[in-house]
Amino acid sequence: MNIDVNAIFQIAGIGIIIAMIHTVLKQMGKEDIAHWVTLIGFVVVLFMVIRMLDGLLTEIKSIFLFQ
Repeated sequence: MNIDVNAIFQIAGIGIIIAMIHTVLKQMGKEDIAHWVTLIGFVVVLFMVIRMLDGLLTEIKSIFLFQ
C-alpha cells in the first residue's frame, strides 16, 4: 500500500490558502464571506478525504475477500 503524498500536500495547500483568504476577508470586515469561504474549503477537503477513504476501504475489502 503506497502513501499518496500528493493528496496530503493538496489538503495542506488548500488549508493554507483558505486560512489566508479568511484572514484577508476578516481584516476587510467581511466576516460572513470569510466564514463561507472556510466552510466551502472544509467541504472540499472533506470530499477529498471521503474519496481516499473509499479507496482504502475498497483495498481492505479486496485483501480480506481475496479478490
